[in-house]
Amino acid sequence: MKKMIILFIITNGYFSNAQAYPQFENDHEIKLNIGLFLATTTVEGSYEYFLNQDVSIGGTLYADNDAADYNGNFGIGPNVRAYFGYRPRSGFFAEAFGLYYTGEEETQNNTAQPSRDYNTFALGLGIGNKWVTRSQKFSLEINAGLGRNVKTEEFQNTFMYRAGLSLGFRF
Repeated sequence: MKKMIILFIITNGYFSNAQAYPQFENDHEIKLNIGLFLATTTVEGSYEYFLNQDVSIGGTLYADNDAADYNGNFGIGPNVRAYFGYRPRSGFFAEAFGLYYTGEEETQNNTAQPSRDYNTFALGLGIGNKWVTRSQKFSLEINAGLGRNVKTEEFQNTFMYRAGLSLGFRF
């Protein structure tokens, strides 16, 4: 009888470990923005770490060989996201981001004035949607954001924008 009680306690403890969401093992995700690459040949990669089922932090790094592009030739910045989908770690999201980027403003006329280099920092908000496979290994994301440059030169735009279509891998 003692053996039956012990066996019951062990199996009951094993099967009663239920939760609202399944335990996720893949807390890290790397992404490549293929939409931006196809549109402007800019290489942008992102990393995302999930703090829980609905919140993540991450960072973005991009490089472009054309310093006169809309967001310059180099950028790096952090972000924080909140997910609002029915499935954990996917669906509609809103994000706050910061972005430090550098670039070059070319002169519009044929004068001897050289191009002007700039570096600036922008703070902004973005929205998007993420779809994940059943195995929680691969993701497809579409996003857009608008930021305001903190330190602007007279030749710079006050606002900057971000957009992307990214493929991701979770590990």
